[in-house]
Amino acid sequence: MKFEMKHKPMSVFNFISLADIVLLLLIYFLLTSTYVVQKGIRVRLPKSVTSEKTTVSKQITITVTKSGAIFLNNKPVLLKDLSPKIKQLLEINPKQIIVLRADASLPLEQAVKVLDEAKKAGGEKLLIATYKEE
Repeated sequence: MKFEMKHKPMSVFNFISLADIVLLLLIYFLLTSTYVVQKGIRVRLPKSVTSEKTTVSKQITITVTKSGAIFLNNKPVLLKDLSPKIKQLLEINPKQIIVLRADASLPLEQAVKVLDEAKKAGGEKLLIATYKEE
C-alpha cells in the first residue's frame, strides 16, 4: 500500500482563528485599560501611627499641594475665595465633615490659615488626612 502526500495550496482562509485572536486582544485591552492611572492632585500625606480610616459619603475636601496651590473638592480655588465657597457647600448640608489633605512638607502656618478659613465659613468638624505608618 502506497501513501501519497498531496501538497496543494490552501485556497480558503479560516477566519475563525482570526476572530479568536481579535477577541482575545479586545479582552486584554479592556482589562488593562482599567489600570491606567487617573489624573489627580498629588499630595504626600503626613505619617501617623494612630491614624483611623473614616468613610463619610458627604465630605468637603480641601487639598493643599507642596507648592501651596489650594483645591476645594478637586477644583482650584484661591485662599480668599475659600471661606465663601465652603459656606455655600455647608448651606446644603451643615453636618459635612471638612477634611484637609495637606502635603507633609507644607509649612504649618499655611495649613492653619486654610483651617481658619474653613472655621470662618462655619465648619465644625475638621479633620486632617494622614496615612497610617506600618
